[in-house]
Amino acid sequence: MAKNAESFSFFYQENIDQWEHITFFDPEKDVPHLSDCELLYLPGGYPEKHLDALAANESCRKAIRDYAEGGGRIIAECGGMMYLCQSILTDAGDYPMCGVLPYRITARKADRKLSLGYRYFVLDGKEFRGHEFHYTQFFGEVPPSAVQVYNAKGEPVSTPVFKYKHVLASYTHIYII
Repeated sequence: MAKNAESFSFFYQENIDQWEHITFFDPEKDVPHLSDCELLYLPGGYPEKHLDALAANESCRKAIRDYAEGGGRIIAECGGMMYLCQSILTDAGDYPMCGVLPYRITARKADRKLSLGYRYFVLDGKEFRGHEFHYTQFFGEVPPSAVQVYNAKGEPVSTPVFKYKHVLASYTHIYII
C-alpha cells in the first residue's frame, strides 16, 4: 500500500483492517516489490503537493505501470487515481506520473474547482459507496466512465470510474473495499 505523510495519506481505517498482511511503501522514495502483491491500494491524498519527488522516482512509477499492465490488481482512489494518470499539470509545469490511465490531471490554480459529496456506483454487480473531495480536475473533457456515479440523492454526477484490466480507479474514496 502506498502511504506517505501527504502524497497518499487519506484512507478509511476499516479498509486497512480487513487485510491480514500489508506492506507499506513510499512512492516518493521507494520502489515496491510487487511480484507477490495480491492488491495494490493507492489511497487518496495530495500528490499535487509532492510532484517533484513523485516524478523523480521513475523506478516506482515503472514498477506500478508494469504491475498494472501485467494484470496486477489495483484500487486507486482520488490521489491514487491521479498518480496512475499520464501526468499532473500545475502552474509550475507538467509532471509525469505512472501512465496506466491515459488522462492528464490539472492542479493549476485557474482550473481548481471543489468537487464534494457522497457517491455510490454499481460495478460488476457490487455496490461501492464513498465520498469525493478534491480541487483538481481532468485536463480537457471529463473522460467516459465505466459506470454511472450518483450522489447521496440518487442524482447522476460526472465523476468517472475507470476499469482497466484489473485496475479500479476514481476520484471516489471507497468505504470498505
